[in-house]
Amino acid sequence: MEQKLPENIILIGMPGVGKSTLGVILAKEIGYRFVDSDLVIQQQEDRLLREIIEEEGVDGFIAIEEQVNAALDVQHSVISTGGSVVYGPRAMEHFRQIGTIVYLKLSYRALKRRLGNLHNRGVVLRDGQTLLDIYRERCTLYEKYADIVVDESGKNIEETLLLVREALEGAQESGS
Repeated sequence: MEQKLPENIILIGMPGVGKSTLGVILAKEIGYRFVDSDLVIQQQEDRLLREIIEEEGVDGFIAIEEQVNAALDVQHSVISTGGSVVYGPRAMEHFRQIGTIVYLKLSYRALKRRLGNLHNRGVVLRDGQTLLDIYRERCTLYEKYADIVVDESGKNIEETLLLVREALEGAQESGS
């Protein structure tokens, strides 16, 4: 299967769906590098995500996130993105050009059970926004940008990993 893989695999989805966990395992299995774009942002900014959001505001954070993601120059990598990456059209267009975008989809109910303190996670929430608000807003964007959608509802990490690998292989065989 390795010869059929895309140049890069970009994982998108809500916070808590397992992009980083799945990304590390997938990268190990296929011999790719793993890149966590949230960690790249923190390293380049020398601040935690929540500090960037507190100091720059939501719009300032989204601008930084878009700039960092649009400039990622990697090959043979699995890239785990922040949940708000889809607010940056330049970044998403860049990802379309350098790889295959996989949306890890999870029901709102399952997501709510997984998530803890949103503030400590560095989740982008505007004043007055709830988790349900951003879930509804972002799911439309995830669907828009995804080359592949993997519904992980009721699946453990191994089952999700298998679904992702099968979907990637199928996409490459069909020429998408």
